[in-house]
Amino acid sequence: MYMSTKRVNFRLPEELVEQADVAAEVTHKDRTEILIEALRRYLAEIEDDEEFREAVVELYLDGTVGFDTLAEIVGRQDAEAVRASKELLDDGETLADDLADL
Repeated sequence: MYMSTKRVNFRLPEELVEQADVAAEVTHKDRTEILIEALRRYLAEIEDDEEFREAVVELYLDGTVGFDTLAEIVGRQDAEAVRASKELLDDGETLADDLADL
């Protein structure tokens, strides 16, 4: 599976860079692979947290994150349920606005 990549620039504490470099040397990986693996583990851990998942749903409902991001975090089935609920809420607001204009 091909995964697109994006170059990012950020600063790290020097001791973390040194530790990543040692881990890279020992595991025969490069620093980028070490950081990617660490970030994936962190995200997998936090995505199991119910409060985090609820916050992501709120971001989706507010339009801050897209459906694909929501689905990656909460799972496709739950994301579809949230999307259906959002559509119902949006339709209800539109109907209420139309009725208010009468």
